[in-house]
Amino acid sequence: MGLVLAGGAARGAYEVGVVQHLLEEVAKDLGRDIPLDVLSGTSVGAINVCGLAAFADDPRGRARRLVDQWQRLQVDDVVRPQARGLLTLGRSLFGGTVPKRGWGLLDPAGLERFVGRALPVHRIEEHLRSGLLHAVSVSTTHVASGRTVVFLARAAGGEMQTWSRDTTVVPRQVRLGLRHMLASASLPFLFPAIEIEGEYYADGGLRQNVPLSPARRLGADALVVVNPRSLDRATDRVEPHVPHPTPFLLLGKLLNAIFLERLDADLDRLERINAILDAGTRIHGEGFVDELNRELGRAPGREVRPVRTLLVRASRDLTKIAGDHVRSPRFAARASGIVGKLLLRLAEGDGSRDGDLLSFLLFDGDYAQELIELGRADARARHNELCQFFTDVFEGEREP
Repeated sequence: MGLVLAGGAARGAYEVGVVQHLLEEVAKDLGRDIPLDVLSGTSVGAINVCGLAAFADDPRGRARRLVDQWQRLQVDDVVRPQARGLLTLGRSLFGGTVPKRGWGLLDPAGLERFVGRALPVHRIEEHLRSGLLHAVSVSTTHVASGRTVVFLARAAGGEMQTWSRDTTVVPRQVRLGLRHMLASASLPFLFPAIEIEGEYYADGGLRQNVPLSPARRLGADALVVVNPRSLDRATDRVEPHVPHPTPFLLLGKLLNAIFLERLDADLDRLERINAILDAGTRIHGEGFVDELNRELGRAPGREVRPVRTLLVRASRDLTKIAGDHVRSPRFAARASGIVGKLLLRLAEGDGSRDGDLLSFLLFDGDYAQELIELGRADARARHNELCQFFTDVFEGEREP
């Protein structure tokens, strides 16, 4: 059983709310734990899946651990503009040297502390060895080549389909560590790229924001996919002419473009494959899929097989929630310094112009709580569907 979590920076708190309902309320009604043993994430989704993996020995309580970490966030701790970032930009424009640490407008130290506090990453390897987990993957972008590099850890002897036909995606088996998660979450322009073994890596959302492929290739036959991007965002519609777009508006739109994905097309393709395989099994019997793979010459690890999916995505526009939150008296009362002023500036008016950037940057515990509650509510609204999905998966596991 696989869990796939998308990117989205501060919007990632939404994913934790969905997963909490899944691991606590759905598991309670089913009378058994939800066996999420293949975990794949990109960007903030990578941080979330690694947190869930680190606490795999607490199947119903691990989401609560992540909720606690998100609720503790202070925006001043994560969003720290660094003068060195602007200085480095100037040097690079005029032929100067760029520090080995890389370049970004924000100091990554706060994000590093959050990830380090939330993720006892050494425990992931323990859980892989014990059998609590089958595989964990985080997607990054290799800066030099532009390829997606999927850093993965899997149990000894675990099967993995090859990526041989996809030269744009490269799997690398590693002992997952802090730097792999930070690389996956290093938003371009905001945080510096991360060096790993002499190569630089940036946010995985540049090419693979919703990592369905790694989860499928690592052996998951059923996937729950969580995406904080709403189905019908008001800001995705054609807007009236905006005179003199601000740098904040352009950066927000750039990040939105980065986090666009082919998710609906990918899910539709999986459903078509499932329908074909189901029809063939009904007509030709239970051995149809095996016979098809033999006829196609599919080697072990590259078989065609059905993969059931269920997508949960935000029912509300998180950009609007971010703007409303920052304009609230409670936030204004505790916002201080340059960061508070910047966020208030982004939320001016109705927040529609510069609110995209705001929703990515608002690493604030109270905002996170709002998104967590929305995630819970969206999952609760589909509770019966989720229960039926897992019931069907469990019944399929019992079939000979």
